[in-house]
Amino acid sequence: MRSPNRDDLGLRTLSFEPNFLKHPEGSCLIKMGETWVITTASIEEKVPPFLEGKGSGWVTAEYAMLPRATHTRSRRESSTGRPTGRSHEIQRLIGRALRAALNLKGLGERTITIDCDVIQADGERGSRRLTAVFLCLALAVQRLQKTGKIGTSPIKSAVAGVSLGLKDGEILLDLDYKEDSSCDVDMNIVMLEGGRIVELQGTAEQSHVTAEGIPRRC
Repeated sequence: MRSPNRDDLGLRTLSFEPNFLKHPEGSCLIKMGETWVITTASIEEKVPPFLEGKGSGWVTAEYAMLPRATHTRSRRESSTGRPTGRSHEIQRLIGRALRAALNLKGLGERTITIDCDVIQADGERGSRRLTAVFLCLALAVQRLQKTGKIGTSPIKSAVAGVSLGLKDGEILLDLDYKEDSSCDVDMNIVMLEGGRIVELQGTAEQSHVTAEGIPRRC
């Protein structure tokens, strides 16, 4: 059995606290086992220059990990002047996934910015956090509807993600830090409703892997 008492395809315990903060149009505290993340959604009545006058909205994201989210302190990214490569990769993943779930024209010429701040980390590269991020987006859209700024919701589909690893020929779902750092292969999967894939990203960590070495149920 894996920790905490789950089989190979078991997910970590997941809990949400929506409207966790007072000021954002949407907010949520998500706990996935030992990983805790605060997400917020903010609405601005403007779009990036390349969308001005086109009647389309935009969704983007920023991601950061607090200095003591892990075993040792890391420097704040603001002190280095730019996000790390990992942070940049995760925030782009979040933005792509949410835009795939929306009719951006239905949002009008406004931007929803998602902020995702990890306060405690135990593995996972951002894919499963999309569940909380999507909830924040839905809360922000509800705010637009309640204030009469939009009519029909522009959300076309829910979106969610999960990590997957291959270790010693066995598939592990929803990797924690120990598993993520020791798997032969790790992968992120992001999907919309109906089995529609938004992102499928996999990497062989320890060595190469052959098609014959991947279990059929993968």
